[in-house]
Amino acid sequence: MASKGAGVSFSRKNYRLSSDAEKSRATGIAHEKLLNDYLRQIFSSPDHEPPTTTGRKFLNFQNLPEHLDQLLHVDNENEEEEVEGRLGPSTVVLDHTGGFEGLLLVDDDLLGVIGHSNFGTIRSTTCVYKGKWVYEVLISSQGLMQIGWCTINCRFNQEEGVGDTHNSYAYDGNRVRKWNVTTTNYGKAWAAGDIVSCLIDLDDGTLSFCLNGVSLGTAFENLARGQGMAYFPAISLSFKESVAFNFGSRPLRYPVAGFRPLQDPPRADLVRAQRLLGCFRAVLSVELDLVEGRLVQKESSEWQPQGQPTVLLTLAHIFHRFAPLLRKVYLVEAVLMNFLLGIVEKGAPEQTQAVVHQVLDLLWLFMEDYEIQDCLKQLMMSLLRLYRFSPIVPDLGLQIHYLRLTISILRHEKSRKFLLSNVLFDMLRSVVFFYIKSPLRVEEAGLQELIPTTWWPHRSSREGKESKEVKEETTEERQRRRAYERGCQRLKKRIEVVEELQVQILKLLLNNKDDNGGEASRYIFLTKFRKFLQENASGRGNMPMLCPPEYMVCFLHRLISALRFYWDEYKAGNPRAAYSEEAYIPPQIFYNGKVDYFDLQRLGGLLSHLRKTLKDDLASKANIVIDPGELQAATMDDLDEDEEPVPSAAQAGSGLGLSNLRLLLSPQRPLQALAIGGALPLPLPRPGWLSSPTLGRANRFLSTAAVSLMTPRRPLSSSDKVKVRTLNVEQRTREDIEGSHWNEGLLLGRPPEEPEQPLTENSLLEILDGAVMMYNLSVHQQLGKMVGVSDDVNEYAMALRDTEDKIRRCPKRRKDILAELTKSQKVFSEKLDHLSRRLAWVHATVYSQEKMLDIYWLLRVCLRTIEHGDRTGSLFAFMPEFYLNVAINSYSALKNYFGPVHSMEELPGYEETLTRLAAILAKHFADARIVGTDIRDSLMQALASYVCYPHSLRAVERIPEEQRIAMVKNLLAPYEQRPWAQTNWILVRLWRGCGFGYRYTRLPHLLKTKPEDANLPSLQKPCPSLLLQQHMADLLRQGPDVAPSFLNSVLNQLNWAFSEFIGMIQEIQQAAERLERNFVDSRQLKVCATCFDLSVSLLRVLEMTITLVPEIFLDWAQPTSEMLLRRLAQLLNQVLNRVTAERNLFDRVVTLRLPGLESVDHYPILVAVTGILVRLLVHGPASETERATSVLLADPCFQLRSICYLLGQPEPPAPGTTLPAPDRKRFSLQSYTDYISAEELAQVEQMLAHLTAASAQAAAASLPTSEEDLCPICYAHPISAVFQPCGHKSCKACINQHLMNNKDCFFCKATIVSVEDWDKAASTSTTSAA
Repeated sequence: MASKGAGVSFSRKNYRLSSDAEKSRATGIAHEKLLNDYLRQIFSSPDHEPPTTTGRKFLNFQNLPEHLDQLLHVDNENEEEEVEGRLGPSTVVLDHTGGFEGLLLVDDDLLGVIGHSNFGTIRSTTCVYKGKWVYEVLISSQGLMQIGWCTINCRFNQEEGVGDTHNSYAYDGNRVRKWNVTTTNYGKAWAAGDIVSCLIDLDDGTLSFCLNGVSLGTAFENLARGQGMAYFPAISLSFKESVAFNFGSRPLRYPVAGFRPLQDPPRADLVRAQRLLGCFRAVLSVELDLVEGRLVQKESSEWQPQGQPTVLLTLAHIFHRFAPLLRKVYLVEAVLMNFLLGIVEKGAPEQTQAVVHQVLDLLWLFMEDYEIQDCLKQLMMSLLRLYRFSPIVPDLGLQIHYLRLTISILRHEKSRKFLLSNVLFDMLRSVVFFYIKSPLRVEEAGLQELIPTTWWPHRSSREGKESKEVKEETTEERQRRRAYERGCQRLKKRIEVVEELQVQILKLLLNNKDDNGGEASRYIFLTKFRKFLQENASGRGNMPMLCPPEYMVCFLHRLISALRFYWDEYKAGNPRAAYSEEAYIPPQIFYNGKVDYFDLQRLGGLLSHLRKTLKDDLASKANIVIDPGELQAATMDDLDEDEEPVPSAAQAGSGLGLSNLRLLLSPQRPLQALAIGGALPLPLPRPGWLSSPTLGRANRFLSTAAVSLMTPRRPLSSSDKVKVRTLNVEQRTREDIEGSHWNEGLLLGRPPEEPEQPLTENSLLEILDGAVMMYNLSVHQQLGKMVGVSDDVNEYAMALRDTEDKIRRCPKRRKDILAELTKSQKVFSEKLDHLSRRLAWVHATVYSQEKMLDIYWLLRVCLRTIEHGDRTGSLFAFMPEFYLNVAINSYSALKNYFGPVHSMEELPGYEETLTRLAAILAKHFADARIVGTDIRDSLMQALASYVCYPHSLRAVERIPEEQRIAMVKNLLAPYEQRPWAQTNWILVRLWRGCGFGYRYTRLPHLLKTKPEDANLPSLQKPCPSLLLQQHMADLLRQGPDVAPSFLNSVLNQLNWAFSEFIGMIQEIQQAAERLERNFVDSRQLKVCATCFDLSVSLLRVLEMTITLVPEIFLDWAQPTSEMLLRRLAQLLNQVLNRVTAERNLFDRVVTLRLPGLESVDHYPILVAVTGILVRLLVHGPASETERATSVLLADPCFQLRSICYLLGQPEPPAPGTTLPAPDRKRFSLQSYTDYISAEELAQVEQMLAHLTAASAQAAAASLPTSEEDLCPICYAHPISAVFQPCGHKSCKACINQHLMNNKDCFFCKATIVSVEDWDKAASTSTTSAA
């Protein structure tokens, strides 16, 4: 194959030319002497002595091969030297045939391994018995692993690994210990990105380890040696942990003097490659001046192929021998990589770019395609390893150099497109280039010098908790804080340099102007990016398939920066387009099938279902007709799931050179081996980093990666319908994405609500859609996880303050205690110094102001997208669920994760954004177009959280009145067949602060028993909404059915919740009374506490309803009022009797103070009941009070003693006497004067006096009633109603309650047509007359 370049084709197989002088002048070949001088300078010997065979004659292209052969000659002795002390293959890999235990995933090169079982173990194929040897392990995850050496006789299992048996030795950086049957402290903690060097000296019998080139000291001595004793490199690792070994197939990152790698380097090829590189460098530094007839020394960046045929022929001779060597991993990293890094380190960025560009041009010109492709693959993978496993230094210089070289390579168009198509997303984790790892050991990262003064915020409370008194900042603390902030700024500036380089990489990958002779980089990136998202979306829960979330966070921020750059650049050239601040995703992208959403759930359910049920809406609103063949294929149930699609040419091409993972099964598992035919290893699909997983049936048939339409010859009118069919994602072209004349590309099917002018380039819309999906996949989870560092700082700061307080209070005579406290103080201070520096790094890389603005921008994008999608009516159901999830979660992250350094209130347009999100939550939490249970629950919980805080609650009050009323109406819908608990919490939070004794932020009974405990459960500060309460009152007054149906459901749920609670505490009490020791299930305790909290919240909703609309219960002109009041009185009496009985079940369980039942106490539930009774019996006109009193007293469960219990009295007081002082050992509302006002206590006393008098009066006036006259259902009230037509009888309360849910008779199951009043006296007189 001929090489290409500069319009001249040279074959490396035939490059000899004659040295005829005339021909030289005609072709531009230098004359004989000049050519000799040039070639001598280029191909000088390493020792600068001319070779003997060619020293007396001129060098030309005819005898140059002979000269080169002699120049590259290497003594065979070095290559064939016998290695003593080593047994096994010369190429050292992991033993995947028999040297392992457990379930492991081993990479194709047999050097990388991932744990896939409890504690899998694997060793290498080569062992050593004499000499000094070393190998390196690249730590990809910092979990539980034991790395070291073992003999062939060591036997491991799922519990015991390397270091747990005799003659096996290991270092464990996770627990910072060394292992050899027993264990002791050793070394330092490792982190992902570290390199562990394992050294064994069999001459002295010692074994040691290094971490990132720093010796950890001798770990073991007196190793067993002698006949039959040989040591294998080995590792044991737990589930999902991963490492990569370097036995010498690549240059050791940290070579140790005197120790040899287990695998010998290719010494002869290394010498040849270095000499050929020297020749190549000489070509770049020497220029032929044919006019002057002399050689000119030039800088590499200024070099031009003057005298082109001579120079190109010289390079052809070099690369004829150099190209095959550059396919080898070791030589690429040791020779080419070092050469390019040297260029980067010495020159300015512009100069570096020029030299690297020329080098790549020459590589593409003189190397065969398969050679340059292999070379670039190895080069990029080496760059990745160097970047990922480089130690953090104060100026981040190593990372900057590697990124600058990556940028220089990617600026070369041909190299960039090849790497983007075949390497960056297919063969390696390119996302690593956008990650800045966090240093686990701040002293090694130089943070002590960068941030010499440490400080930590004295934040004593979180959002929603009452803040204690914050001491004023002293002068010393202020100086420390300012010094710390200056150090943080220095760190941030250095990190920003790296981030800017990472953004430059993405800008190169998103370039869409380089489509000369092929597809632009952006569209290649789009294809790979979509596959990347698919693998991470489809592989959730399968860790080897996933991009680590900490990488995804950094990738998202860099992608947003590059995306907004190109978005605003397009706006600058197209005034009708939108700025990135106004970005959103047009709704047609969700239903026109142009973008693949894999098997991700839509708001309305499965895509196939939506296409079938909404096909008429698609046709009428978007002029889209789905191909009937696709509808049929998507809904067929008898499709062959085992049939795999034939790979396309693009897929087959992308798979070249890709490798397969091997699943390693333990030989001790014969059944598993038999299940796969006994073939080991078993091939598995490659992880998502390396190739796309095989699509399942749902993905294959429910995804629509792209839609290709027949381009019409004229513009589409509103009556035209476009029939669409599906394309594979690899088959999409630029026209399919961006569109063309009369073809809208991704924006096909624009609804009439959307503007005609485009927002930006369609490809940027798809990237923005992918960025939103990335946040949903793992970014939000990682943002929450990183808050742990800040939480650790707060915990240690609190511990330090407590220790300092104890030191101040400690008597001077107790020196032993003082010494221990001082020691603890020192430990806490050192830990805080370490954590505060780590926190500075986390704030700079994850929680900086710029990162907060990125998340805020993403939130606003989602809000606009949801608003535009909502306008499309039924087509809103096509929107993927993750848009609502991202809107909810990004707001939560901004509110909870970025403080206290940055506040959401400082963001531009904060109030408007809050209101728009409130409108979305209020409208869609009960939207019938949203069918997914999870997303509906998420919306409900988000709304419940939203009304807890003053700022967000005021935002709910700012939304249009029509939307507020619709929200409250949905909240008042009957509780059956929907998540009523969340709805009830929302209503309760609108009432907190207005109810009887309902102004507390911490449970009062806990503060009375443990006032010193600062970690008690707490509630948000009350912020009731009078506006929403008024809407609720207005709605309950409207229509005859709204209030009865709502209150009937509330009373039903209260009856259920309290009954469940009583049943559970009975079981708990029985378990506690058993003589044998037993434990109550924590889940049972949690459910019990939840039922109690639900009962209290339902009582509070009843209190709010009675307070706002008392006539629902007390205006007996309404048909259901009496029935509702009787049901309410019945439930209130049941609750009071159960809770206030002397030495009852409730008392005993509360006295146990079980963990998990802290909220269960008399105060919360009795205060809620008291609030209802006070409103019924004290407030309001006398007629209503009399009705409520008569109903309450008529209930057979009523006991005046329960009312007396509220004020701590065992029995009701005698008429006319004052209330005695409460017994301190008994419960009394009078003991909670901090939470119950004097006015409220007076109302309770008034209620007790009223009930005492009324009960006495009722007892005197009551007449005995025979059992025959009592209701046969409740046996509490006299018969007062008769059913027609069957004639059975009961009291009105029972029949009215029954008819709320059922129309059949209690007794005969006949359908009840009507209910008539029944009076025994009237009935008797009628019978007598007859």
